[in-house]
Amino acid sequence: MAIMQAPDQESKPTTQPSGMFSEPPRERSFPTTAVAIATVAVVILVLVLVMLDHRHGAAPAPKTVQPLAAYASSLVVSNIQMSESTSISGGKSTYIDGHIANHGSSTVTGITVQVLFANDTGMPPQIETVPLLLIRTREPYVDTEPVSTAPIAPGAEADFRLIFEGINENWNQQTPEIHVTQTITR
Repeated sequence: MAIMQAPDQESKPTTQPSGMFSEPPRERSFPTTAVAIATVAVVILVLVLVMLDHRHGAAPAPKTVQPLAAYASSLVVSNIQMSESTSISGGKSTYIDGHIANHGSSTVTGITVQVLFANDTGMPPQIETVPLLLIRTREPYVDTEPVSTAPIAPGAEADFRLIFEGINENWNQQTPEIHVTQTITR
């Protein structure tokens, strides 16, 4: 059965007229309102971040001696051994390996230490502030990981390595002092 179309419902072509009878393309204006809103939002975000930074106070200078962390007395550092290596390009790295034991009641998930490299010239020591890295493996080379990857539980012990480049030439080559200045516990 065929469906018949009524004579007044003729199908119209869907093509647009071309040439002189076509509508001119609409011009797009620059979205000034959207840009203004985005700019204001960015300015507010920057102001909030600056205010939050000032609220927390300035971080202590990494080259000044900082006080010991409250939990530092529960962490015992021992078996300090030092070594050096020279790269092909002439750079020198200094390694401090040691052992740390947690005699406290909290699990330690982060440790920052200050290392004081003394000299015999009467000048202040070179102070380096670095995160303590635990030794993960020793073969085929020493591989380290942050304390957060392998937290130190109460009563547990771990080996660590500190790596330094650019130690001053006036360092007296003696074992430097190691101070635990920050700890993260849970």
